[in-house]
Amino acid sequence: MRKLTVLTLVLALALALPLFGRPAQAQEGEPLKIGLITDLTGALQIYGVELHNGFMLGLEYATDGTMEVAGRPIEVIVRDYANDAELAATQARELLEVEGVEVLAGAPSSLVAQGLVSIAAEYDVVLMVGPAAAKNLTGELFEPTTFRACRNSWHDAKVLAPYWAEAVGDTYIQLAADYAFGREEAEAFEYYLEQEGVTKVKDTIYAPLDTTDFTPYLQEVLDSGADGVIYIWAGATTIPLVQQIQEMGVTEAMPALAFFNSNDLQLAFADATIIPSDGFIVYHYTLPDNEVNDWLVERHKEVYNDVPDLFTECGFANAQALVLGLEASGGSTLTEDLIPALENIGSWEGPKGTYTMRPEDHQALMPMYAVRITNLTDPEFRFYELLAEIEIDEIPCEAGADRSSETLDCTPLAERSTD
Repeated sequence: MRKLTVLTLVLALALALPLFGRPAQAQEGEPLKIGLITDLTGALQIYGVELHNGFMLGLEYATDGTMEVAGRPIEVIVRDYANDAELAATQARELLEVEGVEVLAGAPSSLVAQGLVSIAAEYDVVLMVGPAAAKNLTGELFEPTTFRACRNSWHDAKVLAPYWAEAVGDTYIQLAADYAFGREEAEAFEYYLEQEGVTKVKDTIYAPLDTTDFTPYLQEVLDSGADGVIYIWAGATTIPLVQQIQEMGVTEAMPALAFFNSNDLQLAFADATIIPSDGFIVYHYTLPDNEVNDWLVERHKEVYNDVPDLFTECGFANAQALVLGLEASGGSTLTEDLIPALENIGSWEGPKGTYTMRPEDHQALMPMYAVRITNLTDPEFRFYELLAEIEIDEIPCEAGADRSSETLDCTPLAERSTD
């Protein structure tokens, strides 16, 4: 099983900053401090460790092992918010005001990430957000200080919808976790399924993320009469959800197209009855065929004695994008320098292939994967057969009409004319 340990970081304290003031710009040769806010002991700790490991290795790769950019040595100060959004907000402010960090990164939870978006804007610092996937982080809640080199809810929905229409049927029902990610994901699926002519039989069923008894929610799914069900869940409570799906016979009554999870979670809740099964996955280390991913896999094994996992790629890509922006800004983290630099990094090669940063909403586009799970016994987690690498070259932009360009309309979908 994955070791939930992180690198020990030797950190130097910075002089305290004025309350509510943005960090003063350091000079060339002075350390560039990045605050990484993640979940290492809470409900999303598996994802939090993946984020941490990927971000650290992404910095190493992007700086050719020097851990310096534009003559500035990089220091990463890590905070564990332990599934507590208020603690995460406190930690972010402490990192900015006391530790002197100039850039923020994080987090696995979309609820936590929403708070970080606001704090980064308040302090006028750049936030590299992810793996939180709620589409509103670079949409409805858009702030010029937020950038994301990771996938969001739109990527997931665009991949699933055509397959659903072909393989499942004309109707669906959704069961989702009642927090930012669950609601944003459900909205995205609804939008893309409608484009495919697939209709919902009733509104999405929401349950608290800490639910352990899913009986009433699954019974509602069974009673819906839908052709199939979409489950939108994350973290450790995925295990009782999947167990109860099987116990109540929901799988036999109606199909679901799976989004496969981190390796340890797949092992914890899956069994031989699901093999073979087709579905989708954000990233698995066995799928991409490129030099960057090869480096990531080899180095991750060396440093962490484990293979990279579901969201390792996200942390890695965010670190790559940040370094590219800092190189272009000459090491300046002042937003008047770093924001345009990040907006203009264009495309780069990362673990999943080509990533492209959209300047309009600061959201990157990158491939997704359709896979078939073939086993759960391989000692190196080689569980999947690649069915297709799916290029995502367009998703809605909802950052606001004023963010629109000649080629991309960023008016929120609800405000667009239906004429």
